[in-house]
Amino acid sequence: MHRGKGMKFVGDSRIPAERTPNIPKDYSEYPGKTEAFWPNFLLKEWMVGAVFLVGFLCLTIAHEPPLEKIADPSDTAYIPLPDWYFLFLYQLLKYSYASGPYNAVGAFIIPGLAFGGLLLAPFIDRGPERRPSKRPLATGFMLLAIAGITYLTWESVAYHDWEAAANQGKIVAKVDIDTEAEGYKILEANSCLSCHGGELQGGAGSPALIDTGLTPDEVKDIAHNGKGAMPPGMFKGTDEELDKLAEFISTLTSK
Repeated sequence: MHRGKGMKFVGDSRIPAERTPNIPKDYSEYPGKTEAFWPNFLLKEWMVGAVFLVGFLCLTIAHEPPLEKIADPSDTAYIPLPDWYFLFLYQLLKYSYASGPYNAVGAFIIPGLAFGGLLLAPFIDRGPERRPSKRPLATGFMLLAIAGITYLTWESVAYHDWEAAANQGKIVAKVDIDTEAEGYKILEANSCLSCHGGELQGGAGSPALIDTGLTPDEVKDIAHNGKGAMPPGMFKGTDEELDKLAEFISTLTSK
């Protein structure tokens, strides 16, 4: 600075001379190509998420989840069924190449490859196009994943033993069973307790013998001809023993 020459100021290009509000760019010249993340894109995402959230809430109100009996870790015959979004993995673990000695393949390797592919997708397909027809690799993997999940889910639902699962999970009121009764001893002698349980609460795919609502004649018919998973000819006793057994079962109520 020299006397009489005044003062000189040096500007910094990193600092704007005028402050402007944070307004998103105008993309009107490129319709359908791109848009501002805030608020345009984010608002659409929130709206779609809100629609799905409301849909799930309506489903939970319309179809209340059923309650089952208290979990019994000693019941090795229990048939588990996971939630719907895990049904495809549940079905995968039933196949020989993903179960038994190859359980690690179905539990870790195959799901790991699938989810690893999702993580690598942004690096494998880096094209600027957004239309599925212009991105064959990403579209092909997506369709393959959807087809696999849909098929495995359908297989799991179609071949699951729903009747046995409903019986084993049914809440049965406890009844004081007279283990000294003649009818109970006949059940024990014919190995009925191995399937129906010592408290006659059911198990191993067999229904409970409490609150059956069956008449003695209906009980005798099932003992002779079988029903569901119970094959015919299981009862080996005399007609007199069958009469006592049928009378005993028909009177078992939780009231």
